[in-house]
Amino acid sequence: MITLLKIISESVRQAFGQLRANKLRSFLSLLGISIGIFCIIGVLSSVDSLESNVRGSLEKLGNDVVYVKKWPWADTSGDWWKYFRRPNPDFRDYEVIRKKVKNAALTAYHVVVGFKTAKWKSNSVERTILIGSSISFAEMFQIEFEKGRYFSPSEAHYGSNKIVLGFKVAQELFGSNEPIGRTIKMSGRKYEVIGVIKEAGNDLLNPLDFDDCLIVSYNNARGLANLKAKNVFDATVTIKAADGVAMQQLKDEAKGILRAHRKLKPKQGDNFSLNELSMISSVFDNIFGVLNLLGIVIGGFAIIVGMVSVANIMFVSVKERTNIIGIKKALGAQNWVVLSEFLIESVILCIIGGLMGLMFVYLIVTILSNVIDFELYLSFSNIAWGLGLSVIVGMFAGLIPAVLASRMDPVEAMRK
Repeated sequence: MITLLKIISESVRQAFGQLRANKLRSFLSLLGISIGIFCIIGVLSSVDSLESNVRGSLEKLGNDVVYVKKWPWADTSGDWWKYFRRPNPDFRDYEVIRKKVKNAALTAYHVVVGFKTAKWKSNSVERTILIGSSISFAEMFQIEFEKGRYFSPSEAHYGSNKIVLGFKVAQELFGSNEPIGRTIKMSGRKYEVIGVIKEAGNDLLNPLDFDDCLIVSYNNARGLANLKAKNVFDATVTIKAADGVAMQQLKDEAKGILRAHRKLKPKQGDNFSLNELSMISSVFDNIFGVLNLLGIVIGGFAIIVGMVSVANIMFVSVKERTNIIGIKKALGAQNWVVLSEFLIESVILCIIGGLMGLMFVYLIVTILSNVIDFELYLSFSNIAWGLGLSVIVGMFAGLIPAVLASRMDPVEAMRK
């Protein structure tokens, strides 16, 4: 143990001696390692940050929610026309599912009617997205309000001219004025503003971004547009699983009830899709996997160049210390001691290069996080990956020079 500690101490001393004696050569040689680690860990950190942001956003959809839509979220057939011809889920589908699905804790429905213009006095906001929703829509998606409230059961049932505004719509219409209780015009009708939804976060992908939306009750939306299944932009029935109910169990029950409601024959395929969050997650798994692989390939070339550079340093180091190696072996130093000494020296040099690369990554991540509206971070696991890769590169780079040094004949070595 004492011998090993002495070897490590001597190797560290010699590694820093190499850096001090040949500053430019050592810097240029370690630059390849630094760039390789920077490329690999930089890409891994970017992908991790992106993945964390996207998955955090998608989790807002709910891991225990089934989305009944005409389009599947993960389609492998590519039969676009087949899905296009399907009817959108309508309010009758929602009513049947709400009443008959026993494994559901909550069921909701919403339909995207289209783009509308909202007006208040001389202010107007064009191309706002109008959504007609059921009474349980806000609870299903856990909508939080900056001001006001959602529809009451009686307002939803009778289709009252009440409206909920997205944060940006409210800001553009009213500015610093109080929006609650004000009357706006939309599609030739007057609506009382009863609520303003909180501003969406800064997530890169936010499926619950209602900032540019107007929300009215479904019964009210029926008077604004023809909500037949083929004439709306999008419609969705959402089913939240009851506690302890597996997603597949919920999907099987909903599928049977919906097929019976739509009078589909046993041999007919489904004319609807039951989607869940795991479908999107599997798609992103492939995307993030490709991005990580791309970073590894790009950084790998720089790593190889850096490895060759460090190997060159070690060959020079062995040549410069040939006489010292001969003396050590003549005094009884075993081959493994000499081998370990040069291997550890190579590893130390690569770790220094790796730390330089990680420092560059940290600086870039910190700067970009403050400049752009997106959080980047360097995780501990990526730091560990970077240092581990540096150790592996150091072992490969120093292996051949270390073997040559350990096999030297002490007499011949002392003569040089």
